[in-house]
Amino acid sequence: MTRQMAESEAAAAARGILWGIDLGGTKIEGIIIDSGSGEVICRHRIDTQGDGGYRHVLSRIGKLVGFLKRESGFTPEMIGFGTPGTLDPDTGKLRGSNSRHLNGEPLDRDLEQMLDVPVCVENDANCFTLAETRMGAIPAKAPWADSVFGVIMGTGVGGGIVIGNRLVSGKHGIGGEWGHNFLDNSGGKCFCGRVGCVETVISGPALERHYHSLSGERLPLRQISERSGQGDSFAQATIDRLVRFFGLAISQVINTLDPDVIVIGGGVGNIDQLYTRGFEEASRHAFTSDLSTLILKPELGDSAGVFGAAQLCARNT
Repeated sequence: MTRQMAESEAAAAARGILWGIDLGGTKIEGIIIDSGSGEVICRHRIDTQGDGGYRHVLSRIGKLVGFLKRESGFTPEMIGFGTPGTLDPDTGKLRGSNSRHLNGEPLDRDLEQMLDVPVCVENDANCFTLAETRMGAIPAKAPWADSVFGVIMGTGVGGGIVIGNRLVSGKHGIGGEWGHNFLDNSGGKCFCGRVGCVETVISGPALERHYHSLSGERLPLRQISERSGQGDSFAQATIDRLVRFFGLAISQVINTLDPDVIVIGGGVGNIDQLYTRGFEEASRHAFTSDLSTLILKPELGDSAGVFGAAQLCARNT
C-alpha cells in the first residue's frame, strides 16, 4: 500500500465512511457514503446473475467490491449487506429468501472469507426501515418518532422495526416479518410452506393473480390500479381486496407494536388508496377508538436498501 493510499484510508475512517451492498434478485448495488454529510462517494450496480448459483453470486459481489475499491481509493473496515431472507441465529445460515440459491448458505461467513473484511448481514426490509428512519421519511416528516415500522410490499411482503434509532431483529431474527402472519385462506399456499400468509394475499403477484382470476386478463399491478378508476369493475375489486386486507393485516402490527410511524415501500406502496381507505380499514380493526398512527410514503425510493445496508456499519445500529 502506498503512503498516499494509507493516508486516504485513515482520512476515510476519521470521516466515518460507510460501505453497503444491496443484494437483490436481479441486481447488486454497492455504495460508499460519508456518514457525516450523507455524501455519496461512490455507487455502482451490476446484474446478480442468480441463475449461475450461489458461488457465482459471491463472485459477482467480489467483483463489485473490487470496483468500489478502485473507484474510491478506499478499503472498507466493514461492509453492511442487505439481503432477501434472514440469517438464522442458531444455524448461521440464510433462510426465507425468495432468491432460493441463497437459502441454507452461511452467507456472512462466506463473504468475510472471500472479502477478508467483517460484514453485517440483515434482511432487506430491515435495511429499508433503518434507512428511512435515519435518512429518509422520518427526519423529513416525523423527526419526533421513536418507533418505526417499515413495510415492503412488492414481489413479497416484509417488514422491519426500528426503536430508538436501532434495529430490533428479535431472538430468531424474524422481527417485523408480518408478511408470514396468517391473513386469509384465499391466498393459497405460500413459498414458506404455510397457507394464507399476508404475502399470498396483498403482494404484487398475488393481486395480479387475483385480477386474472376475475377477468381472464394478465396485467401488471400498476395498470390494474389505473384501471380501477376507469370503470374496470375487476380492477376495482382487486384494489378493494388490497385495501380491505391491508387494513386487517397492518392493524395486527399496530395492536402488537403500536408504532409512531409506518413507512410503506415497494411497488404496492405506490397505490394511494392505502394511505386513505387503507388507513380507514386499519382503524376499524385497531384496538383504539382514535387511530393516529402516521402512515408515510418513503423518501429514498429504491435507494433505501443500499443506504440501509451502509447504515449497518454505523456504530449506533
